[in-house]
Amino acid sequence: MGILGGVMVPHPPLIIPEIGKGEEKEIASTVEAYEEAMRFVASLQPETVIVSSPHTIMYRDFFHISPGRTASGDFRRFRAPAVRVKVTYDEELAEGICALCDRESFPAGFEGERDAALDHGTMIPLWFLKKYMPDVKVIRIGLSGYPLSMHYHLGEIVQKAADETGRRVAWIASGDLSHKLKEDGPYGLAPEGPRYDERIMDVMGEGNFEELLNFSDSFLEAAAECGHRSFTMMAGAFDGLAVEPRQLSHEGTFGVGYGVCTYQVTGEDPTRHFLKAWQDERKKALLEKRAREDIFIRIARKSLETYVENGRYLPFSKVRAMIEEEANDVEREELLTRRTGCFVSIHKEGSLRGCIGTIAPVRSCVAEEILRNAVSAAVRDPRFPEITSDELPYLEISVDVLGPTEKIDSPDWLDVKRYGVVVTKGQRRGLLLPNLEGVDTVEQQIAIAAQKAGLDTDEEDYSLERFEVVRHEAGK
Repeated sequence: MGILGGVMVPHPPLIIPEIGKGEEKEIASTVEAYEEAMRFVASLQPETVIVSSPHTIMYRDFFHISPGRTASGDFRRFRAPAVRVKVTYDEELAEGICALCDRESFPAGFEGERDAALDHGTMIPLWFLKKYMPDVKVIRIGLSGYPLSMHYHLGEIVQKAADETGRRVAWIASGDLSHKLKEDGPYGLAPEGPRYDERIMDVMGEGNFEELLNFSDSFLEAAAECGHRSFTMMAGAFDGLAVEPRQLSHEGTFGVGYGVCTYQVTGEDPTRHFLKAWQDERKKALLEKRAREDIFIRIARKSLETYVENGRYLPFSKVRAMIEEEANDVEREELLTRRTGCFVSIHKEGSLRGCIGTIAPVRSCVAEEILRNAVSAAVRDPRFPEITSDELPYLEISVDVLGPTEKIDSPDWLDVKRYGVVVTKGQRRGLLLPNLEGVDTVEQQIAIAAQKAGLDTDEEDYSLERFEVVRHEAGK
């Protein structure tokens, strides 16, 4: 009982003959592998199939599990309205998954249903599977903007729910690979595209699921991948289990990667608790890195930890005592006598987890700016839920102390690595720090700062200012 196995499959609509109209023959290996993969799923004799899809409802801070008894969809978007797929959901198992999520305050559940219709990332694998299992029950799970580790953990929760209900469960991880494999492809070519496909097929083809957690967000974004979080979620469902992997095919004929693999569970394997091992290694590395944090970061960390754990600000008298005991003369003078704006940025697993700051000073000194902004970054950044105490060991913190701003007449005076930018029109003002990952051009920099100010860069009469920062981060 429990998790029996699973498959990794792509979802190109043209693989359906009524849509491809012969074009599917150009990816014949994928079609053949798809059929073999679904025969494999049927051979496991599951009562329920979990489908994780990048194209169902997705939220930045929530995993949506489709509610209800039945659902259906068709391919009218792809000019084949007569091709339909209908499913019956496994309500009992879905409710069991949600109950486990509620028990540990994990952000997943039935809420937020915007459209009950099946998405093509779900329908395409089920269209193939229903040839062999017309009546199998389904659970559909969406991805989220949360880190890869949380996708993996949701898979662990599903495994536990399957064990508790005694269900025989198979997993379909729906997802294409890179969308940037060819210059003449629909999304062009990026060097990360072919590298992603080679790396992911090696990982998935060998069942080395621990490596899934080591793909950086910036690499995944540059490769324009589709299914990585779906694959990672399935891997979590295999946590602690021995699996027999088989790679069936990999093609990139149209400039998008299509990979097909199967996985059969063969028993338990205590060496394959990959998330725990990854977290232990991460904690160790972060502790080593934390030892290199300077007094600016230590103030920010102590401030946010005090607030998250106790619900109150760290008294400034304790900050002053830290500075007197730990800072050198130059640091002491800057922290206690200088007045300027600063930003505190918090990252977790390589992803931004909060960033709040002040363009101009609003407190008595830099130390107090850091103390207050660290708390705001942790619990008041509207883009993210509040940081919780169990996240504290995994946070990386940086502090940017702003130099004076100077007006400039042209973007030509900017350099994204050296200067931050302030875009102003009337009372609206937006700032972007320099040297940020993913911001490679001045045009991008100005556009993001303008967006923060609620401006459109097509508007006229906005002014530009530039500034430099001193960035405090571990080891720098």
